[in-house]
Amino acid sequence: MPSPRPFSGYEFLIAWRYLRARRAEGGVSVMTWISLIGIALGVAALIVTLAVRTGFRAEFVDTILGANAHTTVYMSPTSFENELTGEIYTQPGRISDYDDMATRLAAIDGVIRTAPVVKGQVMATADGRANVAEVFGISAENLARIPRIADPETAYGNLSDFENGIAIGSGIARELGVGIGDRIRLIAPEGAQTAFGTTPRVNAYEITYIFTAGRYDIDRTRVYMPLAEAQSYFNREDVADEIEIYVDDPEHVANWTLPLIEAAGEGAQVWTWQDSSGSFLRALDIEDDVMFIILSVLVLIATMNITSGLIMLVKNKGRDIGILRTMGLTEGAVLRVFFLCGAFTGVIGTVIGVVLGVIVALNVDHIMALLGSGAWDASVRGIYELPSKLRAVDIGKAVALSLTLSFLVTIIPAARAARMNPVEALRYE
Repeated sequence: MPSPRPFSGYEFLIAWRYLRARRAEGGVSVMTWISLIGIALGVAALIVTLAVRTGFRAEFVDTILGANAHTTVYMSPTSFENELTGEIYTQPGRISDYDDMATRLAAIDGVIRTAPVVKGQVMATADGRANVAEVFGISAENLARIPRIADPETAYGNLSDFENGIAIGSGIARELGVGIGDRIRLIAPEGAQTAFGTTPRVNAYEITYIFTAGRYDIDRTRVYMPLAEAQSYFNREDVADEIEIYVDDPEHVANWTLPLIEAAGEGAQVWTWQDSSGSFLRALDIEDDVMFIILSVLVLIATMNITSGLIMLVKNKGRDIGILRTMGLTEGAVLRVFFLCGAFTGVIGTVIGVVLGVIVALNVDHIMALLGSGAWDASVRGIYELPSKLRAVDIGKAVALSLTLSFLVTIIPAARAARMNPVEALRYE
C-alpha cells in the first residue's frame, strides 16, 4: 500500500483538532493565544507604518512637483574688476535671451514646458503686520499651468485678473489678515539707485488671487507677480533669473541635466527638485528601512511565542503521538501535523493583522482627528494632514514576513515531536 502524500487531509484534520481542543484536553495554550494576538498586532502595525510612510513620501513629492519646477536652468555668476579701485565684484548670473533659451530648452525631447522666472526676497506688510515673502515673477500663462497653484477648488479669486495685481499664498493672507481686493506693500531691500546709495523699493499691489499649494512653507512665503512687473520691481529689465523646466518623468529628472546644459549654452547650470529635497527624501528612505526592521523584530518576538505554545502542546500530546506512531504515522507525518498547528496560528494571526491594518490605514486621518488638532503640526511637517497610501506590495511584504517567520519557528518543536519514541511515550500509560 503506497504511503499517503505529504500534507494529506488527515494531517490537516489532526492539526485543526488539536488547535480546537480545550486547554484541559491539552489543546491551545495561553501562549498560543498570545502569539496569535501578537502576530496580528505586529502585522497591522507594519502595514499601517508602511502605508503612512508611502503616503507621506507621495504627498511630499506631489506638493513639491505640484508647486515647483522639476528643474531650473540658471547662469553662473560673473566676476569683473573695477578699473579705478581694482576691487573684484561678483554679479549674479542673468539670462538676457530668456525667450530664445526657453524655446531651445522646450525643444528637448521629454520637456513638457518652460517658464522664464524672476525671483526676489521682500517684506510683505499690511495693516501693521509683516511677513517675509519670496516673489516669483512669471507670466500669467505659465502660472495657470502650475497644478497646485491654479487649483480652483482650493483658491480664491480669478487667475484672469493676475496681470492686474499679484497672487499670494493662503498662509501669507492669514498672517497679514488680507483677502481678495485688499492691497499689500512689498518692500525690497535693493531698490532705486540714488546719489546716496541704494534705497529700498516700496510698492503696493492689489491681491487678485489666493492659492493653497498644500505645503505650509510655500503657502506662508510665496508671492507670484507678473513677469514684466517683477522685472521692473527688482531692476531686472529685459532679463530673467532662471528658466523653470517641467519634464514628463520628474522621478528621473537627472536624465535631462546634460541635454539642458548643452542647449542653454556656456555658463549654464542646472538645479533639480531632487537636489533641493534629496537629503530629505534619502532620510525618508533610511527611516523606512529602520522602521521595517524594528517592526520585523516585533513580529519575530510574537512568532517566537508559537514555539513556546507548540512545545507545551507536544508535551501534552505525548500519549497521542505514541498512539499515532504505533498506528503507522511516520516521523514526517507527525512533523507535518505539529508544523500545521503552528502554521495555522501564524496564518490566522496574519489574516487578522492584514484586516486590522488595512482598516486603520484607510482611516488614519480620522484617527488623527480624534486625537485633536495638535496631534499633527503642519508647520513642522510641511503638509496639512497625515497621508496614507496602501500598496499591494507593502501588504505583500508584511504577509510574507509574518508567514515566513511563523513557518520557520514551528520547525524545531515539530521536529522534536517527530523524534519522540512511541515506546517511551506510552511506557507509563
